[in-house]
Amino acid sequence: MDLRKLKKLIDLVQESGITELEVTEGEEKVRIVKQAAIPPATTYMMSAPAAVHSEPAAPVAGKAAAETQEAAGHTVKAPMVGTFYRAGSPESSAFVEVGQTVKEGDILCVIEAMKLMNEIEADAGGVIKAILVENGQPVEFGQPMFLIG
Repeated sequence: MDLRKLKKLIDLVQESGITELEVTEGEEKVRIVKQAAIPPATTYMMSAPAAVHSEPAAPVAGKAAAETQEAAGHTVKAPMVGTFYRAGSPESSAFVEVGQTVKEGDILCVIEAMKLMNEIEADAGGVIKAILVENGQPVEFGQPMFLIG
């Protein structure tokens, strides 16, 4: 295949909405693939927990709600960004329920981050007063998840 034909094929791919073109001419085969624009890397970067200096956003009720939670007991906060799950699998029962007594080190939930399941343990003992996140919902770093009294 001559260079003029190749140039025309490349121009055709660039000008049209197609992303891939394959042409076979006898024994010769040419495949042209248009790469999608890659978004800037900063779109996918996350800060390490130690690098976060600002206070996480409080729930809709505002800072007063966070202070009320602190007064009512110990708040277990999300140590990472991910998806909150109350059980280890869809068929399993929840790790904890409201009213259940837990001790330090008991598993409270799982946070899925980058296809890895991370077990989150209680960092204080007491009774589960509230579960502040719905099953399957995303959580942010520092977001309150449980209230232990």
